[in-house]
Amino acid sequence: MIRVRGLVKRFGPRFALRGVDLEVGKGECVALVGPNGAGKTTLLRILATLSRPTEGSAHVDGLDLAQDANALRRRVGFLSHQPLLYDDLSAEENLRFYGRMYEVTGLGARVTAMLDQLGLVHARHDLVRTYSRGMKQRLSIARALLHDPPVLLLDEPYTGLDRQAAGMLDQILREVGIDSRTILLTTHNVERGLGLTQRVALLARGQVVFEMDAASWDPGQFQQVYDRQVAGSSALR
Repeated sequence: MIRVRGLVKRFGPRFALRGVDLEVGKGECVALVGPNGAGKTTLLRILATLSRPTEGSAHVDGLDLAQDANALRRRVGFLSHQPLLYDDLSAEENLRFYGRMYEVTGLGARVTAMLDQLGLVHARHDLVRTYSRGMKQRLSIARALLHDPPVLLLDEPYTGLDRQAAGMLDQILREVGIDSRTILLTTHNVERGLGLTQRVALLARGQVVFEMDAASWDPGQFQQVYDRQVAGSSALR
């Protein structure tokens, strides 16, 4: 469902990605971990068509990133560090705006269903700038899933959430059908990510340098590989 080959991203003389190879199968959930600056967010932004690679290729659901960007966007939902919401619009207005861009059929009913499923229907007319961090996270999930994409990209979805809120996020993701989608998520919290994923991939120095199945997870082995690959880094959180 996601196939990346030799992906390079360069910002002037600096390389963010140095030839990434990665595959995520249909219905699979993969956690991408690594130190700050490893290129995790850059990779997800490229797959979401928000940035263009310098070299290499990427396909999502059989569509070429370079040739089929418009069609590819309809197959991807992206949850980023930033909520990508308009603070001076209400929750409903935000979803209607995005729904029109994606040409969602039965938009009114779909908006209501998403707000209800994510526990926001009572605040549908409230301006987003009045929302708490957790409420914005829920609305961002609704935005990412509004057009029912088969592929979901989650960039550090647990950032800024306490343990209780992170647990609620896991529950919400399962309730909105995460098990029926192909997921690629980045996280510093590997233990939390293991609750959702089938595989963990380590991105270091702009390349995927190690992968491990969640079913055979050995934290000691992974820590050793992490420390060896990420020279001078602090221990994996």
